[in-house]
Amino acid sequence: MTTSPATPSPSPATPSAPRFAAIGMVVADMPAALAFYRRLGLDIPADADTAPHSEAPLPGGLRLMWDTHETARAIDPDWTPPQGGTPTGLAFECTGPAGVDKLYAELTDTGYTGEKPPWDAFWGQRYAVVQDPDGHGVDLFAPLP
Repeated sequence: MTTSPATPSPSPATPSAPRFAAIGMVVADMPAALAFYRRLGLDIPADADTAPHSEAPLPGGLRLMWDTHETARAIDPDWTPPQGGTPTGLAFECTGPAGVDKLYAELTDTGYTGEKPPWDAFWGQRYAVVQDPDGHGVDLFAPLP
């Protein structure tokens, strides 16, 4: 591996850089949020529904974490939920373009809010956006043939 002059190699005296390890979301209703992400294939134990903090392992060693509003306020008593916009966006790769259409239909038919129905995006993917119970935009995508 080579480094550019603008990016010096860490020396033994330089602490290593932090490692990106997790994505955290604050949710109003833990069981509803976890039910949504289970439908997307995440392995979340059933007893997590009653916990104030829950986690699921992701590929590559990352974790997706959820905290209740109460937990967020326990950490910061002045915390309030964000107003307007999408506070967090996640993306799930589906098995082919038909997989995007199928999963979008399953989620919206179950009552989740569809933000953007499936379409063929100019960057070469079938894409759709559905909202989780807290209004977080969740992108569904697959490469176009």
